Amino acid sequence: MMSAQASEFIKSEYGPLKTNPALKTDFRVGDVVKVHQMIKEITTTKKNISKTAKKALEKTGGGDKGPVERIQVFEGVVIAKKHGAEPGASFTVRKIAAGGVAVEKIYPLYSPTLKKIEVVSRPKVRRAKLYFLRNRVGKAARRLGLGVAVEQPEEATVPESDIADTK
Repeated sequence: MMSAQASEFIKSEYGPLKTNPALKTDFRVGDVVKVHQMIKEITTTKKNISKTAKKALEKTGGGDKGPVERIQVFEGVVIAKKHGAEPGASFTVRKIAAGGVAVEKIYPLYSPTLKKIEVVSRPKVRRAKLYFLRNRVGKAARRLGLGVAVEQPEEATVPESDIADTK
């Protein structure tokens, strides 16, 4: 049982995060997704930073103004979702990187650093967790099944005549 104080804390902490646009995406295990995550790069001198951070510095006007923020995209297969929609919910994304090395990232669902989650394709999957993909090598690890390309829903616009009729 959870105390009233604990439930109030959870509501105050995770209430604002529920409005995150990344949470509005309906994705399932097996989907190929693009996760857009905000990355903060701390810069001390211009010599020892990455090329992308240098480009971001040039866009913002340069100088050591503090941390540089940029969006990093990670595309892969969702192999697990845990804890539903509760505050501790997370999902795991796996991709095959250069050289055939597999990379897995675990994202908290309510993280403020997640900016957007795009569903690229939705293959037919018969499992709730796809941990068996860890044992596959090469093309077998990449191929999950026939994916159906998912069209991104466009913002529905209401004609102005309909708005005028409701007044």
